[in-house]
Amino acid sequence: MTIIPKQEPKDSDRLASALAEDGKPGALAEAGIVVPAYSTNSGTMYLGKIESFLDSEYAQSIAGKVNLIFTSPPFPLNRKKKYGNLEGDEYLRWLKELAPRLRELLAEDGSLVVELGNSWEAGSPTMSTLAIEALLGIKQAGPFHLCQQFICNNPARLPSPAQWVTIERSRVKDSFTHVWWYSPSTRPKASNRNVLEEYSDSMKSLLKRGSYNSGVRGSEHDIGETSFLVDNGGAIPGSVFNFSNTASRDAYRRYLREKGLKPHPAPMQARLVDWFVRFLTEEGDLILDPFGGSNTTGSVAEALGREWISVEPREDYIAGSKGRFAAVRPA
Repeated sequence: MTIIPKQEPKDSDRLASALAEDGKPGALAEAGIVVPAYSTNSGTMYLGKIESFLDSEYAQSIAGKVNLIFTSPPFPLNRKKKYGNLEGDEYLRWLKELAPRLRELLAEDGSLVVELGNSWEAGSPTMSTLAIEALLGIKQAGPFHLCQQFICNNPARLPSPAQWVTIERSRVKDSFTHVWWYSPSTRPKASNRNVLEEYSDSMKSLLKRGSYNSGVRGSEHDIGETSFLVDNGGAIPGSVFNFSNTASRDAYRRYLREKGLKPHPAPMQARLVDWFVRFLTEEGDLILDPFGGSNTTGSVAEALGREWISVEPREDYIAGSKGRFAAVRPA
């Protein structure tokens, strides 16, 4: 049964303390309970499983109003990890069942962006297709249009899988994640003008010079004499990101150290969230992360002037996520 109490809810610190005795983070969520854990001026973090949240009256009240769902669900693995991932076919069924329910929350021109890492077959130096199957399953079950695929490469990622990369030396490190952008619409709200990159030195020189080698290229493209002489304020970015996730001295990490809390094992990259929030939304839009973790999505959304909602089943991750905000209050 899903419960969102009318009385003043507990905040995340007290929720974490309440379950510390039995050592079972997530026990309330497993019981089907969802409660607001804390709020800021722009959003609310909910303690609970996304399935329970979607059953709530509040979720029904925001159906068709969410402009962006940005999330990184637990990665599909072929072995259990302590943060509770599902395995194999069970994982695929779970995401497929969630896809149409998440679509119901989206505005017609809204977007769903999902980041998924790779997985490997247990005990074998061979890759699993679980990630691709899951991403395709979301598209089909939504149903969604696939607007574009992206790759997020982390050059600083530790070598993995260790057995095959650093011990046997028969593979290279797995350093990227898949990022798929879906929408109910073929033309969702989006503008690449919001994510333009600084021009290269050569492009700056070309604009200053006012001329270049025009004409037909080997690719048979016919480049006009003035095609590249318009200063559009920056270069259109590509679909491959190179974002390192090595921050150790940011406000979140400092807060964890001060409170004696453990970090989330797989925090979202803030630069990745920032890019898509700017690309796909406007100030005042509503953003949801159904697998909130350490609430990178909420903190980035707030910094960019968006409203946000995050849902996370573990009290310990919620307690740490408060460190991403200058001030929080009981919801």
